[in-house]
Amino acid sequence: MPRTRGGLVIRKSIPVDRKHLSELIEIERSYWWHIAKRMIVTEILKRYFPPPARLIEGGFGAGWNLLAFKKLGYQITGFDIMPESVETSKNHGLSNVAVHDLQKPWPVEKGSTRVVVMLDVLEHTSDPSRVLKNAALALDDRGGIVLTVPAIPCLMGPWDIALGHHFRYSIRLLRRQADDSGLRVLWVSYWNAFSLPAAFFVRGIEKLFQCRHSERFPRVLPGTNAFLIWCATIERLLIRKMPIPYGLSLVGVLVK
Repeated sequence: MPRTRGGLVIRKSIPVDRKHLSELIEIERSYWWHIAKRMIVTEILKRYFPPPARLIEGGFGAGWNLLAFKKLGYQITGFDIMPESVETSKNHGLSNVAVHDLQKPWPVEKGSTRVVVMLDVLEHTSDPSRVLKNAALALDDRGGIVLTVPAIPCLMGPWDIALGHHFRYSIRLLRRQADDSGLRVLWVSYWNAFSLPAAFFVRGIEKLFQCRHSERFPRVLPGTNAFLIWCATIERLLIRKMPIPYGLSLVGVLVK
C-alpha cells in the first residue's frame, strides 16, 4: 500500500536510470522545456536577487543553468548527487561544483549566500523540508530560494516514477513545506499551462491502458521545439503581470 504523509500519498519511487540521466544531460541545453525554465528563472533572479551576488544551485544537472547564471554576474556554486553531473559541468568550464546530497548539511558557511536555486529538485527527495532547511541556513538575511516543481498531484503517473519523483506539488503543499522549514512563500505561480491539455490526455491513456511510460524524453522536431519556446515566451510575459492559475509546474520564491 502507498504510504501517506499529512494526507498526501507518497509513492515509492523507482531509481532514475543512468541512461535517462545521461540523456537529460545531453538535451538540457537545447530542449524547449529546459530553455523555457531557464528563461523564467533568470527573470525572477534579476527581479528579486539581482547580481552581483552569491548563488548556489542544488541539483544542477549538466550545468547549463549555472553557466547562464555566471554570465549574469553571479558568484556560483553547485551541488549535485550525481558524479556524472559534476564531471560534465567541469568539462563545460565550471570549477566550483561538487557531489553532495542536499538532504545532508551543506558544506557552506551559514548566511553566506544571497540566493539558492533548485529547479525540479525537491520532488526527487524523500525529505524536502530538510533540503529547504539546509538551503535556508546558507541564506543571508536578504536572501531567498527560487525553485520549480512539477504540479497537479492527480497527474502523478509512470513518467514521474521513471524520473524518481516522490510526488507532484500543489501550492498548498509548497506552502506547508516552506512553513515547516522556517520559510514563507513570497511569490508563486503556475507555469507551462500551454502543454497541460496534452498532459491530461497522455495520463488518461496511461491509466486506461496501464501503459508504462518510455524513459526517453518526448522528441520534437526543430520547428516544434521553436514553437514551444515561443509559447513559453508569451506565457512568461503574462506571468510578469500576474501569476497564472494553472500549469504543469510551479515556480516560486521562498524567503525567511
